[in-house]
Amino acid sequence: MPVNDRIGVKIRDLRELRNVTLEELSSRTGLSLELLRRIEDGEVPLSLSPLQKIARGLGCRLGTFLDDAALSGPVVSAEVAGAASEESLRFTGGTRDGLLFHALAVNKADRSMEPFVVEVKPASAEKYELSSHEGEEFIYVLEGAIEVAYGKETFAVSRGQSIYYDSIVPHHVHAKGGAAAKILAVIYTPK
Repeated sequence: MPVNDRIGVKIRDLRELRNVTLEELSSRTGLSLELLRRIEDGEVPLSLSPLQKIARGLGCRLGTFLDDAALSGPVVSAEVAGAASEESLRFTGGTRDGLLFHALAVNKADRSMEPFVVEVKPASAEKYELSSHEGEEFIYVLEGAIEVAYGKETFAVSRGQSIYYDSIVPHHVHAKGGAAAKILAVIYTPK
């Protein structure tokens, strides 16, 4: 089963386990009933911001939707070759091609951070929307260059550089210069 479909099933299972109706989850998250149904049914591409709102609405970590078997010790990730795999998550991110997230800490129990290697596609200036969520983000550029629209400012970050910001401020990350980029992203969301 593709990861996006498994996440929808995990959201539904956790919601039902906690006796939360779709209506209650919609109220807690500000997301429409239709969008929540489509996410649970695996019918829509995932977007990081709604997924974080759902985690917050269910009182869990974002990583809860990625975990299969919780491990309390260290977790060594599989090699990230850059190709989409069944363990990769595609988030729409407001761009046509979106972002491809390769989770690095799947199955690590009780983590506070979510580390990913992310393939970032270019976005035209008119095509992206800023989004926000509680927490912080750290990004290190592995290949190419990115732009981070952050509030009313835009930051250019090239290979070997990093950026760290409060993610409550509306933001968007996209590749710069018409070419794809690859980043290490660590997302912290308070419990």
